[in-house]
Amino acid sequence: MTCRGRCIATARDSISTAIPFCSLHYGTMALPNEPPKDYQTPGFPSLNIQTLHDNTHDKRFTLYYILDVWRFTLLWTIIIYACFHLAAVLIAMFNHGWKKSSWKYLWAVPIVYLVMAGLEAVLAGSIVGLVLGAVYSAGYYEMNTWIPCTWGFINVLVLIISSFSIQGGL
Repeated sequence: MTCRGRCIATARDSISTAIPFCSLHYGTMALPNEPPKDYQTPGFPSLNIQTLHDNTHDKRFTLYYILDVWRFTLLWTIIIYACFHLAAVLIAMFNHGWKKSSWKYLWAVPIVYLVMAGLEAVLAGSIVGLVLGAVYSAGYYEMNTWIPCTWGFINVLVLIISSFSIQGGL
């Protein structure tokens, strides 16, 4: 198996037969669900609008490699965090008032919010993406491209819920 032509490695099992695997991706996502011969990792965002099941012959809406799951989850989390943080900063700026003196430094607020959103998204997206890939790999599942998008929204909802001060909350 050549892992999209980027790396080739070989491992020996206890029976001493050569098992090809990708040292970069540490194998495929699911052993019983091997990717088709003509499989290529879908381009981002690659969401299947018609159905949640990938009925295409080349599985163009399915993720098999753990690093691809991580990348999709990370990118969706960054995009969704940036949108929500930008909406929050715009609401705050429009509710601030229109004094000319206060707008001198107010331009930096969206930049600070977006930098913080990026840092939070990289941390949350990386952790969730790697755990998600590991769970799907352990269960021998293949992943639809909607799953990382959904987890990007779950990440931002956890962030919103944890921003409230609730007794016994997160």
